[in-house]
Amino acid sequence: MLERVPTGIPGFDELCEGGLIRDRSYLVSGTSGSGKTIFAMQFIVNGIKMFNEPGIFIATEERPQHLREHFYVFGWDLEKFEDENMLAIVDATSTKIGLPSDERYIDVRPFDTRSLLDQVITIQDEIGARRAVLDSTTAIGFAIQDPAKFRVELLKIATTMEILGLTSLLTCEIQDLSGDKISRFGVENFVTEGTIVLYFTRSENVRVRSLEIFKMRGSNHSKKIHPFEITEEGIVVHSREEVYTEF
Repeated sequence: MLERVPTGIPGFDELCEGGLIRDRSYLVSGTSGSGKTIFAMQFIVNGIKMFNEPGIFIATEERPQHLREHFYVFGWDLEKFEDENMLAIVDATSTKIGLPSDERYIDVRPFDTRSLLDQVITIQDEIGARRAVLDSTTAIGFAIQDPAKFRVELLKIATTMEILGLTSLLTCEIQDLSGDKISRFGVENFVTEGTIVLYFTRSENVRVRSLEIFKMRGSNHSKKIHPFEITEEGIVVHSREEVYTEF
């Protein structure tokens, strides 16, 4: 019997037999503004608050201080979790853009997979992490540029996380959803056990948020597209409703 890791995101876990499969990696993809980083951080925060599972958040496109400020709006005190050794945020952004950083965890070499994974191993030893997020893979893809090499590097990251006993989310930005394109470089979807796609589409004069579990190996899951909202407390999925909008 495969062990489940509940995300704790209201309405989501009942779409996939109670949650994600323990020690597997999943892709969360979507266009800009669709809610990928919120979904990923909510997975980490719920792990800490609801299940006593420490987490690692690797930020490749946003400075950690911005994350702390942004998520405080949802009532998530990331600094408190860090002080309690329940959360480690890796600053993989500052070095890339040539800025100094006084963060506790810094990825000093831009997009060196070995360096990044060494950092993850060290953090896991320190805080006993069970969940991890890489937000986002898109920045790494642009740095590597070669899709074949990018696929290998992502496979290294996903497999190492699995071996370390981390259930992980890798986010991925896509430009548009035409033709069912669910990843930026066309390879991200192949190295993970499942793919969750977040949509932010226009319906007449409003934009509608919805979610689809595109793939989840080893698990039954909903094949429908479900609406979700971003509330004051984070994402809420309306699991009993469906979206019929044409994409």
